[in-house]
Amino acid sequence: MSEQVNDVQYAVVVNDEEQYSIWAVGREVPAGWHAVGVRGSREECLEHIGRVWTDMRPKSLRVAMGES
Repeated sequence: MSEQVNDVQYAVVVNDEEQYSIWAVGREVPAGWHAVGVRGSREECLEHIGRVWTDMRPKSLRVAMGES
């Protein structure tokens, strides 16, 4: 039986530049990324990212501009 798209659970992941994405639970997280502990449906994970990722600039750019 094939897995339904709605049955897929996702994890919120972030990289060292503090950029966010989602990744299917059970798949190995790519090098340079780590899970932040939030899991759920695609929509739930994207809603979380929308709340916490308020500055889309990479961390290195913010640091270069004297911001944190």
